[in-house]
Amino acid sequence: MTIAITGASGQLGRLVLSHLLTLHDRAGLIGLVRDPASLAGLGIAARQFDYKASDTLAPALAGVDTLVLISSSDFDDRVGQHANVIAAARAAGVGRIVYTSILKADRSPLLIAQDHRATEALIADSGLAATILRNGWYTENWTANLGGALAAGALIGSAGDARFTPATRTDYAAALAVVAASDGHAGQVHELAGDEGFTLADLAAEMSRQAGIALPYQDLPPASLQAILEQIGLPPAFAHLLVDVDQKAGAGWLADDSGTLARLIGRPTARLAQAVAAGLPPRP
Repeated sequence: MTIAITGASGQLGRLVLSHLLTLHDRAGLIGLVRDPASLAGLGIAARQFDYKASDTLAPALAGVDTLVLISSSDFDDRVGQHANVIAAARAAGVGRIVYTSILKADRSPLLIAQDHRATEALIADSGLAATILRNGWYTENWTANLGGALAAGALIGSAGDARFTPATRTDYAAALAVVAASDGHAGQVHELAGDEGFTLADLAAEMSRQAGIALPYQDLPPASLQAILEQIGLPPAFAHLLVDVDQKAGAGWLADDSGTLARLIGRPTARLAQAVAAGLPPRP
């Protein structure tokens, strides 16, 4: 079986490749990237692949049995980009698509879920066999910026006491690799989340414990959070998506206690304390 991974040089894609190399023959792996040189040294085939270059996509998928479609990180017409890939997969005779969606995408009111819901519909309409992995929030969405929170003296958000069950990028990548490399998942939708639920106040408390300082969680009005996110350089539209997540998370849209992720990867998911330890900057 030949498995191809889009966005293979990205943060998630590289981790998926790392896991797949332990599960699947190296000769049966293809990395699909804008610049094939970015995968030099991994010992796998690399093919040029740009979601927006629709005319070039089907040839790049020749001979692919399973296509891992990692959702585009470019918010410029993501649905259109995904549509290009899905159409090319159908034209190339790909056997199955494995797509990275978002938790409860079929009914979630989150703005960020809209593109995923539309992409899931495109995959269903294509007639291709598919496995949908609905990933919850990524722990790194917070832990990648812990240094900024420490410098500011507070963790900020607009989520109130909303409970999240996020997981690390490594855990999601492990599940993606398992599903791509094994039979029996075609036609299935997996809702994926971490084992441990927490609020942003819990996250701030764990940061305080590990950093040895008092770091409060400061809950802000949405407009104030939007302004701060824009001040630190986020595009207004993307900042609005993040504020929307905080505002709607209290209804449970980013929480799931099914344990499906842990069952897929065969171990417990990373704990909050582990994720914080990995994200904290070294002490001077």
